[in-house]
Amino acid sequence: MLLAAAGYAVWRVAYQPNVTAFAEGPAYLYIRTGTGYAAVLDSLQKHQLLREPGTFRRVAEYHDYPAHVQPGRYRLDPAMGNIELVKLLLFGRQDTVRFELKPFHYLDRLPRQVSRQLETDSFKLELLLGENAGLQARYRLDTCTIRTMFIPGQYRLLWNTSAPALLDTMAARYRRFWTPERQARADSLKMTRTQVSVLASIVQRETAQPTDKPLIAAVYLNRLRNGQPLQADPTLLWPLHGLGTRKRVLNVDKKVDSPYNTYRHKGLPPGPITTPLPGSLLAVLKPAHNKNLFFCARPDGSGFSDFAETYAQHKRNARRYQHRLDSLGIKK
Repeated sequence: MLLAAAGYAVWRVAYQPNVTAFAEGPAYLYIRTGTGYAAVLDSLQKHQLLREPGTFRRVAEYHDYPAHVQPGRYRLDPAMGNIELVKLLLFGRQDTVRFELKPFHYLDRLPRQVSRQLETDSFKLELLLGENAGLQARYRLDTCTIRTMFIPGQYRLLWNTSAPALLDTMAARYRRFWTPERQARADSLKMTRTQVSVLASIVQRETAQPTDKPLIAAVYLNRLRNGQPLQADPTLLWPLHGLGTRKRVLNVDKKVDSPYNTYRHKGLPPGPITTPLPGSLLAVLKPAHNKNLFFCARPDGSGFSDFAETYAQHKRNARRYQHRLDSLGIKK
């Protein structure tokens, strides 16, 4: 009886499930970098993650966990006993986070976006993004073109991913996107990867309709081949910090003194105006084949565009669209 009682006591302390079961699913313990053992205990108790905090402390201290706290995001399953839980924390076997990188227009928006989902030091990330020499040495990009390296989408990351590791992860996804076939397509267009990304960013700001993207890409590629200025309205709004806030481009905007003003400067702007989605990049790599040199949003609000080969035809399309904006009272 004494042996049975002793065996039960050991089982209860070491192996009996000790994680609280929640109806909404498994709980997660977040341990920030630099957090000590006392703060871990406080978090476990504050959020009532353990059934018996006392037995956990005994096992944790027996295994010297207080001296080896590992930061991270840990999934706590209700079936876990203290031994399993302590080993999970002791060896840093943390769960990954589904990080969603959304398109961003301006570089200072990235640290904010990251800090809402990860522990990553946003100040450190901002410093790295501003170090021109470091970016050129590690990624062969500069502060103007580094945005081409960020491909929006889903990533699986550790919650406490460091700023340098985050950039390296983005660079790895960027390299995987550029398969030999896609590189060959860029070569056939006589464009670098950066140029493809810059044009794709313009295409993306022009339309959200997948079927229109190759058509708009074709318009801009035709203009580039002809030596014509792109005259892309979104590039006027970028230096004015108007992307995402303004719906109409005014004639005064065409006078903005900026290398992004594609009405005054021929060729592509020096960097992207947003982070292009894979679909936008592919639209540039696989453009439509036509002689269109103009396009204008349809006045029906569908998000599609009307295309034209001649300026006379384009003026008619543009007049209909401008009348539509006027009727809606949209001034800018």
